[in-house]
Amino acid sequence: MDQGNLLQMLLLRGLGTTSLVTERLRDVSQDWVLSGRLDPSQASALVDDVLKALRGETPELEQQAERQLERNRDQLLQDLGLARQREVDELRGRIDRLEQQLRQRGHQGIG
Repeated sequence: MDQGNLLQMLLLRGLGTTSLVTERLRDVSQDWVLSGRLDPSQASALVDDVLKALRGETPELEQQAERQLERNRDQLLQDLGLARQREVDELRGRIDRLEQQLRQRGHQGIG
């Protein structure tokens, strides 16, 4: 398969996927409107916001989602009892200082 056909195939798949996501999103939002879980004006705004995010047109929304993801990750690590990198680095620094103090005391006792 030549690269032109491969690129065309990938573009068509991408467009098809976007169309499926758009259609499914509209169906779900309409179901939410019918069930009273979402106001009709909110449904339209929701669909627009999600589609903009998919197209990369909402950097502020992406930043907000990234911050929320970081908070969720930090909470998960905390719940699992795992340390964050910053905490590990702080502990390494403390260990280094303690080892240095022990070496200094060892040299003082030998002399």
